[in-house]
Amino acid sequence: MRLWERLKPYRRRLMLLLAVVGPGIITANVDNDAGGISTYSVAGARYGYDLLWMLVLTTLALIIVQEMSARLGVVTGKGLADLIREKMGVKITALILGILVLANLANTVSEFAGVAASLEIFGVSKYISVPLVAVGVWLLITRGNYKSVERVFLVASAIYLAYVISGLMAKPDWNQVLKASVTPTFHFESGYIALFITVIGTTIAPWMQFYQQSSIADKGLKPRDYAYERIDVIVGCIFTDVVAGFIILACAATIYVNHLPIETAQDAALALGPLAGRYASILFGLGLLNASVFSAAILPLSTAYAVCEAFGWEARVNAGLKEAPVFFGIYTGMIVLGAAVILLPVKSLLQAMLDSQTLNGVLLPVILIVMLQLVNDKRLMGKFVNGRVLNIITWTTVAILIFLTMLLVLTTLFPGLLG
Repeated sequence: MRLWERLKPYRRRLMLLLAVVGPGIITANVDNDAGGISTYSVAGARYGYDLLWMLVLTTLALIIVQEMSARLGVVTGKGLADLIREKMGVKITALILGILVLANLANTVSEFAGVAASLEIFGVSKYISVPLVAVGVWLLITRGNYKSVERVFLVASAIYLAYVISGLMAKPDWNQVLKASVTPTFHFESGYIALFITVIGTTIAPWMQFYQQSSIADKGLKPRDYAYERIDVIVGCIFTDVVAGFIILACAATIYVNHLPIETAQDAALALGPLAGRYASILFGLGLLNASVFSAAILPLSTAYAVCEAFGWEARVNAGLKEAPVFFGIYTGMIVLGAAVILLPVKSLLQAMLDSQTLNGVLLPVILIVMLQLVNDKRLMGKFVNGRVLNIITWTTVAILIFLTMLLVLTTLFPGLLG
């Protein structure tokens, strides 16, 4: 009994942490969407363990940017779009949001493509899977409240462990894994350089800052919750990149050593069957399905948050359809358009994915610079502004991200740039 009483302060802190946790973990995990999983699958299949060391650096960059977003959210109680409008005016905000909506729509299309591809592995036609998932994610948001929606999203985050299990079943060479994780390697060839840039450049997307900050505001977190929300962000960033690492391991230990060509996560899931066992293949496919459904719900939600905050419309999941018609209208429109494109008789959706990547690359530098200006505004942030050392680290990280992201845009627009 005495021990139980002694643990009371720790139990209280744990309960506070559990009450706050959500926005950081959810946002970071959606970063491993259908496009991200395909990127990591190709990285492992083509270059083995060589790109593992990159994940350490991308994790640090992800933590720095997402922590800054979380701090803005808990201190101001406002979404990023709201703050950008106050800082830059309505016209610039409208231009930024126009690019964001187009990029998010293209990304939503790619998520429904992931839904179709993952269930085609199990013999389910896209004409069945895509409409069912579209209706399912629409009902989740329009008929649920913030707490119930967040619980579903946290469960979806946990399902990413399927990739960890799949990676372990592939039986990687752990000595090589450890060596590759701490030893930077680089190949001066166009394919490797392009993948190198893509792995970094797709780590942080503009929608992430909008969604995380909006969900923090929607949840009602305050400055007193900052310490716990920071833990939420750090755990989410580390978890998502550990998952990414195991995706690389699964493909490196099987597909790479057997010199098999793959282009997508669907190819990787199918190839794993005869190499690592049927269950590894099934888990990989289920992971792709989970990631695609998860992201198909989050990206339209992020878009609805951003647009409605910027123009002063109601932007809460807890609000009803009558209270927030524009919010739910935008959410519905994004899902309908994203799903409809996949059902059209088109041969390839690659261009839509490349276009979304380019739009993200154009928008990200603007968002990161504005966020740094906001987080250094003492009138806005008070004691939560960046310190000198943190500013040096953050500006350096942001400068590198901007350079690599713009390089990614150029290589996307001009594929022959790297030779």
